[in-house]
Amino acid sequence: MDQLPSETPYQYSTFNNYPPNQPQLPPKTNGKSIASLVLGILSIMLPYIGFILGIVAIVFSTISFKELKKSNDQGKGMSIAGLVCGIVGTVLYGLIILFVIIALLAYSASNNVYTNF
Repeated sequence: MDQLPSETPYQYSTFNNYPPNQPQLPPKTNGKSIASLVLGILSIMLPYIGFILGIVAIVFSTISFKELKKSNDQGKGMSIAGLVCGIVGTVLYGLIILFVIIALLAYSASNNVYTNF
């Protein structure tokens, strides 16, 4: 029973025959998430149009949440931050507008005795 050494069909090499790995690109960031974050911050910072910008930031963040569920994009944290900032800006300037309206109504309803000289 002499067995001759059979040649193996496998060849071992220090080099693999696969193409070199290309660097993986990170998934893109959703544009509506960025817009909701920027508008949310601006809704807190800008006094006269903050109420409207806050509402727009809330709308953009809800749209971006729906898009993020369907796609593999990044930006969930930005969308949450934009939603929170938009809500804070809307509530803040909503209360200020409500306070101004109540103050104007109270002032106009009061009897001012100093107007008749």
